Formats: sequence, C-alpha cells, structure tokens
Amino acid sequence: MSLRLPSERPEEPPTGYKIAHPMLSQDGTRAGFTGVSLGGSLPYGVLDAARCAYGRRHRAPHRRCDCGFHCVHARAEAEGLLCTAEHRTAALLEVTVLGAYIRFERGFRYARQRVRSVTVQPCGCGAAATGLADAGWGRPGWRALEGVCGACGRGTGRRALALGRFAAVAGEGLRLTAAAAVAAGTPTGLGLPELAAEAALLQARLDWFQSELGRLRDRG
Repeated sequence: MSLRLPSERPEEPPTGYKIAHPMLSQDGTRAGFTGVSLGGSLPYGVLDAARCAYGRRHRAPHRRCDCGFHCVHARAEAEGLLCTAEHRTAALLEVTVLGAYIRFERGFRYARQRVRSVTVQPCGCGAAATGLADAGWGRPGWRALEGVCGACGRGTGRRALALGRFAAVAGEGLRLTAAAAVAAGTPTGLGLPELAAEAALLQARLDWFQSELGRLRDRG
C-alpha cells in the first residue's frame, strides 16, 4: 500500500527564501538566476517552471526524485547560507511558491515560482552595491553577475548593470534592493550565531588582556 502525503490547499501561495546568482543572457535581453546546488546548471526566469535536473520526463517535483525548485521557510536560514565562502556573492531571493509542492520541516520543493524580490549582497570592498557586474564565470549563453559599488566598478573596468536596469530586463515586477554596507573590519554575511561567537571571542581576549595588566601591576 502506498502512503499518500497530506494534502494542503492554502488560501494564499506560500512564501519562501533562497539564494541564487543573478544571471544575464549573452545578448543582454534576458535576466534570471541560477541556483547554488542541485539544478545550478539550469538558469531560470523570474516566473518559471521547474524542470528535472536529471533530464527525466516526469513533472517536478516528483516524489521519487529530488527535482524541483527548493526554498526554505525562514529568511534568516537563507541568509545563513550566504556565510559560506562559495556563496558570498549570491543574492537573497524572496519567492512565491506556485503549483504543486512538497512541504518539509525546513522548506518546500515545488513546481513553479515567482521571484518577488532580490537583495544584492555588498561589493567585495564592503560598500553597498549600486549595480551588478560580470562575476567572471557563467553557464552556456549566460553570464553570472555579482554586486559591485560604483568605485570598484570603475576601478576594475568592469561594466556594471544598474540594479533597476536588471529588474527591468527581468520583468514581472521584480524588485531589487542592496544590502547595507559592511562596516570596516566586520566579516560579511554573518548571522546571529556567528556574531555571538565573535562577541564571545572578543570578551575572552578582553579578559586575557585585563589579567595580563593585573599581573604587570602586581610585579610593579
């Protein structure tokens, strides 16, 4: 006997969060995204349907496959994925889950999606991004983009696409915003657990410094 998953019929489509790399077609007429894990070889548009990354002919998401779009429920969890070195230049996407979906504890695997908004990460120098520039890699027919500030874009000679222009090319009412600038000396993309660990390390260093001062005073 096969077990059936509980059926859901929400009044409003669910919202989820994910990270992806902004992409621009070779001729500059289309804008989209590519994922950071499964399906990363298949760029998708703002409003798009999932295809099986293994080339199988079944509809996504299939219960016996791991194809389909993926997202998590919590924005903070998606932001945490930006902490890893290989994902620092990815953008944070807020998406609407459309069509059939399978719910998991941490997120969804689903058939269709609409990317509602994109938060572009700061430039490598820490300043807020003002545009998107060639990241130096891509997929056949597509160039990957990353956030860049005006000064760094001019300094490296990389031609940057304004955030508003990318949104216009992508269409479907997509909204793009730039994440806040990173303060000097502050690691980028840190979440609450990482910041708490940094604070504990600083406190430990301060305790050591005070103990050393006390020892020197005793000697004096």
